[in-house]
Amino acid sequence: MNVVICGGGQVGSHAAELLTNEGHAVTVIDRSAERLRTITETLDVRTLEGSASDARALKEAGVADADLIVAATNFDEINLVAASIGAAMGAKRSIARVHHSAFLGQSDLHYERHFGVDRLLCPEYSTATAIARSLRNPAALAIENFAGGRIDLHEFSVSANAPAIGRPLAKVSMPGHSRLAAVSRNNKVFLPEAGTELQAGDRIVLVANSEVFDEARRQFRTEKPQRKTVVLQGGTPMAVWLCKALHDRTWSIRLFETNRPRAEELAEKLDWVTVLCADPTDKSVFAEERLGLADVFVGLLDDDEDNIVGAVLAKAGGVMESIAVVQRSRYLDLLYHIGVDRSYSPGMTAAKEILNLLDDSPLRLLATLTAEFDVFHVRVGNEGALVGKALHETQLAPNWVVGAIRRGEDVWVPGAKDVMQPGDAVLVIGRHGTQEGLRALLLAE
Repeated sequence: MNVVICGGGQVGSHAAELLTNEGHAVTVIDRSAERLRTITETLDVRTLEGSASDARALKEAGVADADLIVAATNFDEINLVAASIGAAMGAKRSIARVHHSAFLGQSDLHYERHFGVDRLLCPEYSTATAIARSLRNPAALAIENFAGGRIDLHEFSVSANAPAIGRPLAKVSMPGHSRLAAVSRNNKVFLPEAGTELQAGDRIVLVANSEVFDEARRQFRTEKPQRKTVVLQGGTPMAVWLCKALHDRTWSIRLFETNRPRAEELAEKLDWVTVLCADPTDKSVFAEERLGLADVFVGLLDDDEDNIVGAVLAKAGGVMESIAVVQRSRYLDLLYHIGVDRSYSPGMTAAKEILNLLDDSPLRLLATLTAEFDVFHVRVGNEGALVGKALHETQLAPNWVVGAIRRGEDVWVPGAKDVMQPGDAVLVIGRHGTQEGLRALLLAE
């Protein structure tokens, strides 16, 4: 495929690298000749010196025949204009990178529709969401990528006195848009059916629309989730996104910001967060606040080295898990060896999202859920054997269970009466090695 990338910074260069490695033809536009030289020294891409919002530069880059235009400069307004112009000139799909939260999730104005852009991409938001989902449950990343945060997936043990024990699932009072995706018992994993009866100690995977997840969980676990403490270093926009993503009773959040006006602003904006105007890497602050007892430390400053040092010191001081956000991806493979448990690169996170947008495969493996089951993304075809049938009429068990359906802008966990339609995107949990059977049921054209 032909891809035009506007901006050769961290996001643009990471996207160019991933796309060229996948065999796509890439053209990079940037004002900086030096930055373009750096890119051509390591990547087999075409470069063009010019302005991303200049229609002449976009025309010369071949945007009229492009499968995708990615506007990833450091300026939101330029990105919106460039992606909009590229789409108007003929690019099949368009992505605009944005930094400011004002462009995301606004009910008054949908910027995508207004500018004719297919996707707004915010690396800071995407990275914060990835961190939050990995802290909650690593397997939930597959759901997050599919549902954009509107569906939760968690794995936990069934309590001894849970209301659902000893009753067929068909008679368990679960809210709509929730279902069990998998059950593990005596080291065996299986997909539950209507007659399945749970036992105390079973490990289950529960998937539900976010607004009903807690209600559904109470049928299987009566104890409150254990409260965990997370320490955030830096009051950056990414920190704000992360605070919002972890906003529930499960997490106690302490955010450290050394700039007093910014700390006061955040304290007012994030009233569920304990905001402290201090440096958590200061030995006296670390000891006084007893940060060594925290479950997680996340370095979120704009400086890579400060985040790395903070994460290393936190780990050495007793924090269970340390995370560092770094802009330069060359650090990613090194940090584990110096005491950082996990690291994230916003540029790399955004580049992977761009690559996923180009993947038109009707059936994709998203993640491994357990030792026996995978998570698949399926685009429903016109002639699939199950198309047009209510889920309770289908014979998916024991190999598959439909975890979620996306139709247009709507995403939900389906119930027994939901019907799959051609063009739906469906998230399916299925056994290893059953892709071909799933293809026959949902993809036949």
